[in-house]
Amino acid sequence: MVMEVKWCGFDYGQCIMEPGGLRNPRLYGDLYRELGKPELIPDKIRKYRILKEKYGSYGRIKEGHRDEIYSFVLDDDPEAIELFGQKEQELLDMGEGLEDALKYLQAQGIELQVVSEMKKTLGDVGTDIVSRFLKQRGLVKYFTELVTPQGKINLIDDSVDDKYKGNTKKEGTLYDVLALELKGRGIEPHEAVMVGDKPETDINPAHERGFKTIKYTGFIDLGESKADLVINSFEELKRILKKKD
Repeated sequence: MVMEVKWCGFDYGQCIMEPGGLRNPRLYGDLYRELGKPELIPDKIRKYRILKEKYGSYGRIKEGHRDEIYSFVLDDDPEAIELFGQKEQELLDMGEGLEDALKYLQAQGIELQVVSEMKKTLGDVGTDIVSRFLKQRGLVKYFTELVTPQGKINLIDDSVDDKYKGNTKKEGTLYDVLALELKGRGIEPHEAVMVGDKPETDINPAHERGFKTIKYTGFIDLGESKADLVINSFEELKRILKKKD
């Protein structure tokens, strides 16, 4: 099956970014050894597991409750928080075949954006976890904008468009705003595709609003969805997506 589209949106967590290399014992071990407090490592790992039990997965903590990592696990210690961000970036991976696929899509003339469910920027605009990852990995040459419930962030000048503020992927309201914006650029929802791993935020709400949808299972398969297609590697996008004239 070939999809002809003008726009392609990508989820961030467990999609563009894969936490496969992010082992919590290693992260907190490296962090607190560098801070000179290795005796705190077991307690920090224990507290992080408590948050996982509370929210169900580490992905949910990172995308919606990062402030509790800072307050509950890291005790609001500014030095630990800054170092946590650095260590996390060092250990995160990119999805398999991602950059080759992005080069292909860009060469086709398909517009690219990141659409993330991050509910809080948690830091100055442009220094949040998503912006930081995209910039440090050189992905800004493909994605110049990041759409979030905190607004649409321009990754070049860090300006923010507030029209997305308060809207979420899960409720579908963020896709409503996105559809209106794309229509203003001559792109109908059926000429756009959303790629992500989570049925409840990336796939089903977008599909219900007329977007084409592709479920990515390269890191984790989160179950049944309304996705039009399922892929295991971003390399597959090179044979699936074509620019619509």
